[in-house]
This record gives sequence, C-alpha cells and structure tokens, in this order.
Amino acid sequence: MIARHLAKKITSLRKQFPVLSLTGPRQTGKTTLLKSIYKDLPYITLEDIDNRTNAIQDPRGFLSNFPNGVVLDEVQNTPDLFSYIQGIVDDKDIHVVLSGSQNFLLSEKINQSLAGRTAILKLLPFSFEELKGTKYEPKSWENFVFNGGYPRLYDKQIQPADFYPAYINTYIEKDVRQIKNIENLNSFSLFLKLCAGRTGQVLNIHALANDASVSPNTAKAWLSVLEASYIIHFLQPHHKNYNKRLIKSPKLYFYDTGVVCALLGIESPSQLITHYLKGSLFENFIINEFIKQRLNDGKNLNTFYWLSKDQKEIDLLIDQGNKLIPIEIKSGQSRNASFFSNLLYWQKLSGADSENLNVIYGGTENMRTSTGNYISWKNSSKALA
Repeated sequence: MIARHLAKKITSLRKQFPVLSLTGPRQTGKTTLLKSIYKDLPYITLEDIDNRTNAIQDPRGFLSNFPNGVVLDEVQNTPDLFSYIQGIVDDKDIHVVLSGSQNFLLSEKINQSLAGRTAILKLLPFSFEELKGTKYEPKSWENFVFNGGYPRLYDKQIQPADFYPAYINTYIEKDVRQIKNIENLNSFSLFLKLCAGRTGQVLNIHALANDASVSPNTAKAWLSVLEASYIIHFLQPHHKNYNKRLIKSPKLYFYDTGVVCALLGIESPSQLITHYLKGSLFENFIINEFIKQRLNDGKNLNTFYWLSKDQKEIDLLIDQGNKLIPIEIKSGQSRNASFFSNLLYWQKLSGADSENLNVIYGGTENMRTSTGNYISWKNSSKALA
C-alpha cells in the first residue's frame, strides 16, 4: 500500500473529535485508508442494501451494534442516521467515522446535525509527492498527467484507456443521478467534455451554456453537480486589486488530469507534447499538487490566481496570511527569462521580494537567479520553502 499523506492527520484528529468525516471522489482509496487506520473498528458500507435497510428502518438499533464506534461508508445514503449519531456521541465516549463520495449531501447533513463535533477531511487521488520514491513514480510529468492519480491504476496496473471510460460512465449514471435529477444524461456528458476543453480558462458561463445548448442557469446547476462530486474545482481570483481592476470570475480545473485526458480523447502521454491544451494540463497538475498538499495537512485552501484587466496574469498565488507566494507555471523544459515578466509586473504593484518569485516549469533542475527561482515540476513544494 502506498502511504497516504492524510493518514497522519486522521490519526491525530481521532483523539480530538468524536466524529470524523472523510469525503472525496469515488475510488480515491478512502476505504483502504480508513481500514488501515481504524483496525479496531468495524467497517460498514451503506451501499450494501441489507445494511442500508437496517439503518433506515431501525437507526437506533442499527447503531447499538457498535458500542465502541464504527466506520460508516457512503453514509449519505442514510441521511436520517445523522441525528441519531449526534445523540450517541453526545452521550457516550465513542468515535464514529463517516465516509462518502458526495460532498454536498454529506456536508449538508453534518452541518445540520453534527456541527462542532466533526473533523472534516478530503482525500483526493494520489499526488506526485505521494508517488515519489515508490516504484510507481512517473518518469515524466506527461506520464503523470495522462495516467492521473486514482489508486486502482497503480495497484491493479489498469490502463487509463480501460479505467477512465468506465469511471466516467459510472459517475454519470450513479453519482449525478444521486445529486440531481438530470433527464438528458447525453447532454450532461457533452457538457462535461466541453468543461474539459476549458481546463485552466476563466469561466464564462454564457459561452459554456451556449456551446452546450443549455440555459445559463442549467450550466450553473451542472457545474455545481460536477463540483459537489469532486470532478471539477474552481480557482478564485485573489481579492487584492493593487489599484487595478481585476477579473472576478474563477478559473476551471479538474481534480484529476487523467479524467481530463480521457474526456479530450488523448490516448498516450506522447500526444500531450503537441496538444493544444498541453500548458493548461500542466498548470492543472501543478495547482492540484498544492491543493492536495494543503488538504492532506487538514487545512483550508489558500490558492488563488491573479489576472488584471490588461491580461497580466499570475497562474497561482499562495496566500499564507503574512505573505503571498506568486507562482508562474510553464510546461517548457527550458528556462527562459520571459517566464518572469508577469511576476515582475506583479512585484512592482505588490512590493514583494524577488526571492519569493517562482516559476515551476517542465524541466528537471532547480535554480535560484537574481530575478527569482526556477523550480522543477518534481519539486513544486520548494516554492513554499
């Protein structure tokens, strides 16, 4: 089993909260991770029809079977159970673990019944950092972007061409229906592919809706479905304007680049070299690395982008409270001084030090210069050092 960086945080929070909630996309290894940590607690999946029926018909009796605590998987299938869990953890010193792949449904019930009692964590597909040093470490960023990070691809050595079509079809047929009643799933499938073609772009709801032949309100609702089920996420613009008018719309990214490649019809890592979305996919990969690192530490996200009216853009801003870390992301393997042009523009407005200006690129060498730092895609976390 490849060690998950989130395991340390789960272990520490067990002593502090009576309830722990773990969400994330399907097949990211939530069950495997929880079973490895909570070996002393029974594991019950509520996708099993017998377990689900018992929990729905007699929730109090169902929970009485686990006097020392329990791991409940896909618990969003039994929403009435949450209020009973509240009563149990308030009265007894036990630990209950809730797991599920539907963030919206799970979070809604936690906020209603278990607010203040629950530690909430998210598990995403493997990061490059988690694979580094293992026999599965990708030899190139193109390999990792194409393969994505879903554990079954590595554990079972499944080819992406076999894994992703089934994954996407199951997601649309099962998860989408669970969140929202979408009558025309073919239109939703087209919408999902159109989103893939907009990876790394500033979101334009009206243009997206027009291309998908749906209303803007439908497009907004469908984007919410994709976000709630951990297919896409949005990078928000940073709030500081430095006396310049800024773009206010978020940028669209996918939680896993393997999903994007499948939706775009990319069939091998070599096709990425000349693909029109090469830079956007590399950017998506690097941004995901910072998001995964943050979530694996159990912290809220602090990732933004910056884009001025005159199209001066910083791909990624890490807001650490006392300072901002600007990062430009370039897929090229060669270093080029022009990579720093937008960073230098931003520096004049913000007054940041040059030592905090970073370019993460597709090469393998790290280098400090008088202008800023070149950081290899293999060492992206060095930008936070």
